[in-house]
Amino acid sequence: MNAFYRHSCVTSGLPRLNPTHHTDGPRPGQRTRSTNFAKTHTSAMWSMCSLEARTRINALGLPYGRKSKDISPPQVALRARDYLRGIVDADGSVGYTSQGFPFVSLTTASTAIATFFRDHARDLTGAERAIKRNARDDIYNVLYTKEAAQALAADLYYPDCLSLQRRQVKTEALAAWTRPAGMRVAPARRRWTPEEDQALLRAGSSAAAADLLGRSEMSCSMRLWRLRNGQVPTPTEQ
Repeated sequence: MNAFYRHSCVTSGLPRLNPTHHTDGPRPGQRTRSTNFAKTHTSAMWSMCSLEARTRINALGLPYGRKSKDISPPQVALRARDYLRGIVDADGSVGYTSQGFPFVSLTTASTAIATFFRDHARDLTGAERAIKRNARDDIYNVLYTKEAAQALAADLYYPDCLSLQRRQVKTEALAAWTRPAGMRVAPARRRWTPEEDQALLRAGSSAAAADLLGRSEMSCSMRLWRLRNGQVPTPTEQ
């Protein structure tokens, strides 16, 4: 089993977490090859030749072969932030947006990984995100900004954790951001419940439902359109 990284700081730190000293144990190294982006590209490589270890990792949920859509978190007790830090190191980003706001994002083709990341961030920050594949690439782009991004980055990239060094540097930089005076805080989104969906469908019109549910007529109108056109599950499907 091989894993490839752009930075050797990750591979050099793995042996201290998995101190197997026999010949089948994990070994850091390098691989140089030609890619679509460079004639010569060198990657840090981590290899494990132990059949027992490979079989166990596969049993924990890491598929053999192509796995971008099928990979899922291990079905055992684990430290979620340590697992997700590895995912973000590989397929995420930490930094500032072009508007100068902190952000943490993850791009993945796996529904299970996107959901796990979304749930962890929600439990940590309270920020709700609806995950949906984009139309262009059929992948998920899960994004957090401002205070939610600061809290998430600090949770994932705590001091002395095993990670890409540049992610640690970016996390420290994010901590310095403060919300500008006068920038309003968006209110928490009020999620639609199955009971509200039922009441909306029974009311039949957005105007009647708005008074009944204590929502704006525009919110009720959009939700009713989505329910009638199959954009969201009906109460019987939830």
